[in-house]
Amino acid sequence: MQIDNCAVSRQTDRFRQLQNQLRDLWQSVDTFEQDDCDILVIPSFSIDQRVGQKIPGFLHYEERLLFSLIRLRNPHTRLVYITAQPLSPMIIDYYLQLLPGIPFSHARDRLLLLTTYDGSFKPLTQKILERPRLVERIRRALRPGKSYMVCFNSTWLEYELSLQLGIPLLASSPELLHWGSKSGSREIFAECEIPHPDGSPCVMAVDDLVIEAVRLWERQPQLKRMVVKLNEGFSGEGNAVLDLQPIQHVAPGRATQAERIAVLREHLENLSFQAKDETWATFSSRLPELGAIVEAFIEGEEKRSPSVQGYIDPTGKVEILSTHDQILGGPDGQVYLGCRFPANDAYRLRLQELGMKVGQALARRGAMERYGVDFIAVRQPGNSPEWDLQAIEINLRKGGTTHPFMTLKLLTNGNYEYTTGLFYSQHRREKYYIASDNLQKPHYQGLLPHDLMDIIAKYRLHFDSSTKTGTVFHLMGALSEFGKLGLTCIGNSWAQAEALYQQVEQVLDAETKLMSDTSNLHLSSSLPISWT
Repeated sequence: MQIDNCAVSRQTDRFRQLQNQLRDLWQSVDTFEQDDCDILVIPSFSIDQRVGQKIPGFLHYEERLLFSLIRLRNPHTRLVYITAQPLSPMIIDYYLQLLPGIPFSHARDRLLLLTTYDGSFKPLTQKILERPRLVERIRRALRPGKSYMVCFNSTWLEYELSLQLGIPLLASSPELLHWGSKSGSREIFAECEIPHPDGSPCVMAVDDLVIEAVRLWERQPQLKRMVVKLNEGFSGEGNAVLDLQPIQHVAPGRATQAERIAVLREHLENLSFQAKDETWATFSSRLPELGAIVEAFIEGEEKRSPSVQGYIDPTGKVEILSTHDQILGGPDGQVYLGCRFPANDAYRLRLQELGMKVGQALARRGAMERYGVDFIAVRQPGNSPEWDLQAIEINLRKGGTTHPFMTLKLLTNGNYEYTTGLFYSQHRREKYYIASDNLQKPHYQGLLPHDLMDIIAKYRLHFDSSTKTGTVFHLMGALSEFGKLGLTCIGNSWAQAEALYQQVEQVLDAETKLMSDTSNLHLSSSLPISWT
């Protein structure tokens, strides 16, 4: 297939012209978002859908960007939100009722909800592009020169939609995707002299992966475990851990390199996968497409997983938005479950410093909008009380810490202060939260959004706009089928935030157990009925 280089060049020039519109308009994050503009929200997870299918309720993750509806508090802002399947009107009503001082009907009139009616495991943006009439309807709904598009992550799909609509994409160009990959992250860490685990460049074949793993083992003979990562994995689901203990008989100094290569290749069958139902056969089949790296597994009796989130505005200015301690799960503790804000005061300022270096390196490459950097923090007993920070990866997308922080910011009108690493409300109260995408239990299945609203009202679990504390729910569409819910519990201390989280969980457990017992009673009483 012959590529029309002239056409590609014209597209590239057109995309850059659109991006330059953002640079011309930009003054600051806050003033830009409060301007008289139309915001097109594309909550498409444009990732390897084989990874997405392993996450329960993955299609409902499009609801994570519904915090964007809070921007309708500005009476001149209009918002277009597109999903694969229709959203429950109850969910939309819930978010609009959070808006302080704005009549519900006024906000609803400035919100346009569109859907593709397509529940397949394709990226949402691909579904939109496959429907030209829908693209045309979106184009007609947006005001020329006053519109921009936001997304979960920027790929060539979002690039194409931006061009077709003729509006700028407030995100990094997909030409920069490499810097958000595992291997690209390692390159930036090395450039910025940020500590990170020993590891390999990206490889595209199993043979090369084995060789890089052997080389890593030879450099670090004391290693107990390694991590094999798909170069474009998501939320830890593309990671697998290789335990070296069972093959210590071929450790460096005990066998030849050829023997290590042979044994290690066979031992890859015993990888511990983070994703459910993953096997070496399915994992290795993606290497030629996605590539992979191998990295030293960081051991430690006391270990945490902090992260820092930054923002690069269209002029290239870098700002630190937040720090978090991530809550991880899965077989080896590498799957994102939730977060605590802010990160521990023992290392939050250091996180900011390292995050700023990464942001500046990304900005020099032309990156734009949000980015995140994940770390491992380890403190060994008996040694210095200092935490050792090792950078793990860069995310050029809205991550799991984006929606809870933006929910806090938009609902409280407060500010994050770089000097302390703390967030303060307008009345100078420190704010803390615990957030999760994974409050999931089998007995929550069958709960409808309307049922959840009844429970929220009965037990007063809602966010209180007068005290700026309480719980904000998301992923409500995943409750009925998957028994899965997301929530951000905002308090004036970590203790208060944790108490709010525990209250929600206890209430849901009690309510669903009560309904389950009632249902079983009705079921047992109906069994003797004869239909003959």
